[in-house]
Amino acid sequence: MRVPPNQDLVVFGATGDLARRKLLPALYELSTQGLLPRRGEIVGTATRELDDLGFRAFAHDAIAEFSRTGLDEQEFATFAKRLRYVPALTDPGPKLAAVLRLPRRIIYLAVPPSSFAPILQELKDSGLSRGSSIIIEKPFGHDLDSARLLNQALHRSVPEERIYRIDHYLGKETVQNLLVFRFGNTLVERIWNRDVVSHVQLTVAEDIGVDSRGHLYEETGALRDIMQNHLFQLLALTCMSPPSSFDPEALRDEKVKVLQSIRPVAPTEVVRGQYTRGSVNGKMMPGYRELEGVSPDSTTETYIALRLAVDSWAWAGVPFYLRCGKGLITRRTEIMLFCRDVPLHLFEGTGIEALQPNRVTIRIQPDEGISFSFVAKEPGPLVVEQGVRMDFSYGNSFRTEPAEAYERLLHDALLGDHTLFIRQDETEYAWKALQPVLDNMPPIKLYPAGSDGPEEAQDLMLSGAWHPLSHHAQD
Repeated sequence: MRVPPNQDLVVFGATGDLARRKLLPALYELSTQGLLPRRGEIVGTATRELDDLGFRAFAHDAIAEFSRTGLDEQEFATFAKRLRYVPALTDPGPKLAAVLRLPRRIIYLAVPPSSFAPILQELKDSGLSRGSSIIIEKPFGHDLDSARLLNQALHRSVPEERIYRIDHYLGKETVQNLLVFRFGNTLVERIWNRDVVSHVQLTVAEDIGVDSRGHLYEETGALRDIMQNHLFQLLALTCMSPPSSFDPEALRDEKVKVLQSIRPVAPTEVVRGQYTRGSVNGKMMPGYRELEGVSPDSTTETYIALRLAVDSWAWAGVPFYLRCGKGLITRRTEIMLFCRDVPLHLFEGTGIEALQPNRVTIRIQPDEGISFSFVAKEPGPLVVEQGVRMDFSYGNSFRTEPAEAYERLLHDALLGDHTLFIRQDETEYAWKALQPVLDNMPPIKLYPAGSDGPEEAQDLMLSGAWHPLSHHAQD
């Protein structure tokens, strides 16, 4: 992998949960691999009163707890020499300008969305936006109008080619492999369309709750937190046509075509849920409304399921079912393509009344891999069908642990590579498809923590039901 050009990195919100769990450990891993710029400071800024030594101690503890490979004191000593800290109580721009020495820099806004606009204005007023690139975290706005306003604010500070809208799912090795699996295998791509596929299910299930983030989650909910970004990005990668090349803009152009083709989602095609007290993995989880910072009559969804249509030549007529939620029975992110039923005339007189459909499953997390389910005959004199599975596992095949998504994305941003980042028009088309739901939110359906979600979600399916989360271990 290439070493990025010399530049400084500024992290707003440097003492927050994202920086502690993900950014500082990822930057440390890049340092141990020699993949940070040879010259350049890593400057943290936040409202906490710290100096350089205090920030280094904070980073030390974060890396010791969350680093993928563990803390090596000698490696950390080398990494820590880069770390600086500027308190952001008032007007941090001039203080940052005094610390930053290089003409090129990248600024990471690891802060709540409400802080984006004032920080962007501060960067512009202090002159720091000149020569800077900006990384921002999702959600990119909270609806179509706010997304457009955010994009306008970003463009007043830096041009589009210096903006990196980060969705960490795009940095996952299995998500990137989806493109190679599809476009590198003739057999796969030939069947990857409405001629063979009957319907598609995309799932992001979490067995954890909102926990201490109640006051923040009240402002987002599952639709804004996961559906509009993570799931719509997986949908775009699943449905996109082969790009002309792996050039960043060629890839993003094809994703945009998919997002443009999504028929606006009707509120009647949506189920919103919220978890109540229940048992998850043998432990009792308090209900969402019991959490600190959450209204006792909150209507914020912790689960959302919807059905949508992609009106393209490849996918017209194929229903797509998307769901995400917290407090569910299992942790699972996957894409499942179900193939059309086969004619049963051939099997008349054999006792076979139905055949399980072929199914392709891309497991994003955990147990990253790809499986293909098909039908075979059981040994014996009678024709008895049995569903079987061919399975590819990253861990078993490559004997290596993939890098964390933030390692890849931070390295790409430092290189100036936009391939795995989201473009302005992608965000706006995704919001446009969901705006009818935002304008007329369906009522909340309650479900106990540790379940598959609201029972009403099953009614979204045209035939059968959601592939149950509780049956995943039996696939």
